[in-house]
Amino acid sequence: MSAQDDFRIWERELRPDAADGPESSGGLALLLVASATAAGCTLLITLGEAPLGTAGLVLSSLILLLWRAGM
Repeated sequence: MSAQDDFRIWERELRPDAADGPESSGGLALLLVASATAAGCTLLITLGEAPLGTAGLVLSSLILLLWRAGM
């Protein structure tokens, strides 16, 4: 058993209502934000604004990564 599995067991003992899976950690919201941002940046690249679209993809990826990590 890995440390992550142990943490989920302990979390369930402390909070019985804690659910496993992406729904409990905001996975759906993260997916929606990432999809909308990627679509917008792809549109910018398609319209000829490649530097702006690329910068948007890089910055949004960093922001979403930090958000997901909880920083």
